[in-house]
Amino acid sequence: MCLKLYRSSVLVFFGSVCSLAVAQPIEVVPVRSEAVQRTSLLPGELLPYQRVSLHARANGFVERVLVDRGSAVRQGQLLATIVAPELKSQTAEAESRVHAAESVRAEAEARLAGLEATYERLKAASSTPGAIAGLELLQAEKNAEAARAAVRSAESAVKAAEAAVQAMKQSEAYLNVVAPFSGVITERFAHPGALVGPGNAAAGPMLELEQVSRLRLIVSVPEASVSSVRRGARVTFTVPAYSGHTFNGTVARIDRSLDPKTRTMAVELDVVNNRNELSPGMYCQVSWPAGKGTESLLVPPTAIVTTTERTFVVRVVDGKAEWVSVRRGATAGELVEVLGDLSAGDLVVRRATDEIREGTRLQVRRGAS
Repeated sequence: MCLKLYRSSVLVFFGSVCSLAVAQPIEVVPVRSEAVQRTSLLPGELLPYQRVSLHARANGFVERVLVDRGSAVRQGQLLATIVAPELKSQTAEAESRVHAAESVRAEAEARLAGLEATYERLKAASSTPGAIAGLELLQAEKNAEAARAAVRSAESAVKAAEAAVQAMKQSEAYLNVVAPFSGVITERFAHPGALVGPGNAAAGPMLELEQVSRLRLIVSVPEASVSSVRRGARVTFTVPAYSGHTFNGTVARIDRSLDPKTRTMAVELDVVNNRNELSPGMYCQVSWPAGKGTESLLVPPTAIVTTTERTFVVRVVDGKAEWVSVRRGATAGELVEVLGDLSAGDLVVRRATDEIREGTRLQVRRGAS
């Protein structure tokens, strides 16, 4: 009785072990073939959309500087004033010449009025035969014509004098330095009391102004990727200052000429920087679209096994495992490109390990690709 019970227990234990040894179905997926959108990381540099060195347009001494480095300014805003006392005296002298010319013109107009009146009376009297000599009438006509010429000359003198005054006033306007566009002052070189002017080259510029609400991103595209350059294309990039944050730019200007030394072509992208997060001079990593190449073979990343000896996938052929050596390529979403002796549609183990020995018979089930 005891022996019989012992044997039944052994059979029960042995049956449980056998049930554990039954192989579970292994999930397989087909190798996919797709044209992969390739990108390459290219270095780039941000530059201001506009940059200008502001010089004085009139000789004088700096009176006030209303901005400093880092000041945000608007277009037309007054930045600095210059004082030039001799300019005011020259303007007053020009205005006095205008008054003198106007006096001469008034005298010429009065003389013309008298001579024209004399000529009209003689002309009316000449209608009576013998009342006026013909030579006297001719002389009166010539005197009136000369007076008209004198009036025209006086009017020209007045216009010239007024133009001189306008030029002097324009020069006085040059004593005010204003912003040609909205931006940020990045350098200040002038201080009150400094001698400035267009002829003072040693003094250099007074201020540096840069437009930073809009930037230029300069990318040197290698010759192999030139065919992928498209005006208006949107390109993403990152900067070290904002780790994990992605920015966008639009291809706006294409050089169309390659640098013979580097075999690259300069491409400019417009970058909107309304929040002033980016600054000119920043280094960028640009994800440049290299275009779609030939069809690539794609598998899940878990299907690739890497050991100290080789990298491979486990292909299922006639129900048996076969190791196929491969090389990793580009990542395409949730799949990875593989290069090796594979074909589209081949079934590979989704979660492969080196424990699945080559030649092992597998019980497989088809998974979602």
